[in-house]
Amino acid sequence: MRASDRAYATLLEEIQSGALTPGSVVGEVEQAERLGVSRTPMREAIGRLVADGLVRQQSPRVLVVSGFDADDIGELFEARRALEETAARIAAERGDRQLFAALAAAFTAAHPETGDVAADEYYTLISRFDAAVDAAVDNAYLTSALRTIRTHLVRARRLARDNRSRLRASVSEHALIAEAIARGDAELAAHATHVHLHNALASILSSIADPGRGSSSPTPEGPQ
Repeated sequence: MRASDRAYATLLEEIQSGALTPGSVVGEVEQAERLGVSRTPMREAIGRLVADGLVRQQSPRVLVVSGFDADDIGELFEARRALEETAARIAAERGDRQLFAALAAAFTAAHPETGDVAADEYYTLISRFDAAVDAAVDNAYLTSALRTIRTHLVRARRLARDNRSRLRASVSEHALIAEAIARGDAELAAHATHVHLHNALASILSSIADPGRGSSSPTPEGPQ
């Protein structure tokens, strides 16, 4: 891995996990020394974070981690809704129906009638589903925009509290989306995506507004 990629990955993880909080100064010299890379690859890494919207220019000489609050999450979901509903609609028109039928079955199997959903299994399925949608869409502009949204989504999930009932509901919602894509029903796929994102946003905002609900510790990969 190139030094700039390594520095970018480290800083990205620290921002997404909250180790680097909003407003933290991201100094080229200091970060280069801390991570053991030269200034040129660090400059490249920070430039990528600026392009991602994770780092912003506070003053001509100072870069800081961008803020991220309920308003930012609302704006993120506005963009996410437009992109993911479009992607679901296109996937229903172009996607491999057998592949999405298998994903729908996998989501259904991951949702037991009683007990908790296996979180690790859920996250693995989400990764497979996202990759399948990206492949079906086959549009570099759209998938690039989706990757940016997913990068910021990790920060939103970190702010949410662990909610097992939301996790179970999210599994069912993804099963419906995958089923609609497998059937080639573009409108249902888009509508089911809209409902899922509405519920996900409501869950995150509710958790932020009432941090005492649910688990006593936040989950880094919330079921959204």
